[in-house]
Amino acid sequence: MGWFEKKVDTEAIVPDAIWQVCPSCKAHIMKDEWVKNIKVCPKCNYHDRMGCRERIKLLIDDGTFREFNDHIVPSDPLNFSDAKGPYAEKAAATVKKLGISESVITGSGNIGNTRVVIAVMDFRFLGGSLASGTGEKILLAVEHAIRFKRPFIMLSASGGARMHEGIISLMQMAKTCAAVSKLEKAGLPYISILTDPTTGGVSASFALIGDVNIAEPGTLIGFAGRRVIEQTIKQKLPKDFQTAEYLKTHGFVDHIVERKNMKSFLENLLSYRLK
Repeated sequence: MGWFEKKVDTEAIVPDAIWQVCPSCKAHIMKDEWVKNIKVCPKCNYHDRMGCRERIKLLIDDGTFREFNDHIVPSDPLNFSDAKGPYAEKAAATVKKLGISESVITGSGNIGNTRVVIAVMDFRFLGGSLASGTGEKILLAVEHAIRFKRPFIMLSASGGARMHEGIISLMQMAKTCAAVSKLEKAGLPYISILTDPTTGGVSASFALIGDVNIAEPGTLIGFAGRRVIEQTIKQKLPKDFQTAEYLKTHGFVDHIVERKNMKSFLENLLSYRLK
């Protein structure tokens, strides 16, 4: 058989470990280049999802981050269980796998010359869902910001409320909004950064009520899904509906900032408070 007729095992020649396939344009990017470009596709500028500690490393000055309230873990008020097993077991397994106690990590750190309090959600933790532990950690972070008179920065990435906890999860929408309102009374800035995706009860509560709302390019932002809305209103929605760009056009988002520019943008924004 000629060499051109032979079946070649391309996976053996080019192992998956070398390449990253862009979820948007499907381009094959060398993994080293993907990491160097902070998970942004150099071909189409798609901003891939990041974990909470990756975000902190990107935004907070080296060696200045101090995490707090990591003792708060998911609760199970309903003893909920579904076809995949008990919620408590699923939550405990997620805590162990990711090394974080809830769907948000909170702490304080420096961005340039400014000490800030920051809360970063992680979509890997049960879809970044908003639960009682999430709401409690955000509330305590806000109270810490007020106590020490520091700006509060929130990075959202969520599919919405964690319905495993029933009405308790929905209560966190009001609880977090009430906490954020205290920042205004204290004269402290609240900067909200929306990352892909920011949906459901998170988009309907604290994510879109920042003094400044910032989003990464292409971020999915919305409440209900496109299909649900189209079936309800019996209309076809625009192609860019529920994107950061669409929301900026309609006044819900103030700025769209690329990931590589996010820290310098925040430094500049925070500097106005020092003047």
